[in-house]
Amino acid sequence: MIERLPGGEVSDAPFAFDVTSRLDGHGRTGTITTPHGSIETPAFIVVGTKATVKAVVPEALTDLGAQAVLANAYHLYLQPGSDIIDEAGGLGAFMNWPGPTFTDSGGFQVMSLGSGFKKVLAMDTAGLGDDDVIAEGKSRMAHVDDDGVTFTSHLNGDKHRFTPEISLQIQHRLGADIMFAFDELTTLMNTRPYQERSVERTHAWAIRCLAEHQRLTVERADKPYQALFGVVQGAQYEDLRRQAARGLAELEVDGRSFDGFGLGGALEKENLGTIIGWMSDELPEDKPRHLLGISEPDDFFAAIAAGADTFDCVNPSRVARNAAIYTADGRYNINTAASRRAFVPLEDDCDCYTCTHYTRAYLHHLFKAREILSSTLATIHNERFTVRLVDNIRAAMRAGDFDAYRDEFLGRFYSRRVTA
Repeated sequence: MIERLPGGEVSDAPFAFDVTSRLDGHGRTGTITTPHGSIETPAFIVVGTKATVKAVVPEALTDLGAQAVLANAYHLYLQPGSDIIDEAGGLGAFMNWPGPTFTDSGGFQVMSLGSGFKKVLAMDTAGLGDDDVIAEGKSRMAHVDDDGVTFTSHLNGDKHRFTPEISLQIQHRLGADIMFAFDELTTLMNTRPYQERSVERTHAWAIRCLAEHQRLTVERADKPYQALFGVVQGAQYEDLRRQAARGLAELEVDGRSFDGFGLGGALEKENLGTIIGWMSDELPEDKPRHLLGISEPDDFFAAIAAGADTFDCVNPSRVARNAAIYTADGRYNINTAASRRAFVPLEDDCDCYTCTHYTRAYLHHLFKAREILSSTLATIHNERFTVRLVDNIRAAMRAGDFDAYRDEFLGRFYSRRVTA
């Protein structure tokens, strides 16, 4: 049961994480407590990068079962400005979302603007392998040094400087319940020596983040407490992942340590569970672990078994806007002729608003006509599919049926194809 405070009210309860059941190994269920409500884990955190899930009103997120929303500090700093959101009462109040909120630090933009790659899992690295790599057709818009990162705004070309201190100042003004330390997200193509330097740089930035977090927490004592997660980097290297995780787990500055941990960085999809397991080995059992940037079903099962508790990804909404629909029988494109006269829901037995009110034929028409409503209805369905999948995994874990549910779900999802 999701505990969300009525009307966006704020609780005096401190940030906490309680483990409620365990798999063999690192997998567990639990409850994260924040000032704006609790999150039952494992949980998928819906991404609203600019304080909105594109094309969907926040009230619809509540209806589809979302427990929390993640926004991006870099984008909100550029527009509308963190000072405006602070004045509005914080991210949740600004976007009329009553539940818990997360903010990414801007670390993802270190990679996406620096190299042009837009995803951290299974990025196309064929034939690439140096520290100056950049995606085809992209120009470098972020430059990293030991003090921080200089960004070129994608909006107007202005230069902006992010340091660990500036990132934390922005995130405190945004007011999210859970924030992330500023980190350098590398690509899988960076050389081993660069990955080593990057892990050291991210650790140094983590120390500065904790110090600034402590200062701002005291300075803004009238505000609800905001938890800070350290982010573990190290790419595909076991020793670097373990070193980074141990370093962050042991870190304490002015009596303050991290409230949880982000499992970050570019990951090899085929080794996802193994890499997460390395980090879980080193991180404390009593603090939550958030895996940044995944949403495919097989990745959920692998990551949860290896010890990840929460996840975020833009993929369900991004592909929805391009007519891709998730179902228990796989993914299909609703733009094809097979949907033109399909007067049935997008997915049989789906309980989302879209499937209980509209047909595949109607969404086929909306996409062909390029109507805005197509994105709204498709996104509601895909987000509900993703949230429900992780909810069902959590229920199976509590019932002792995780392995059976994994085998049944993945066997159906990847072995069958819906008509499209």
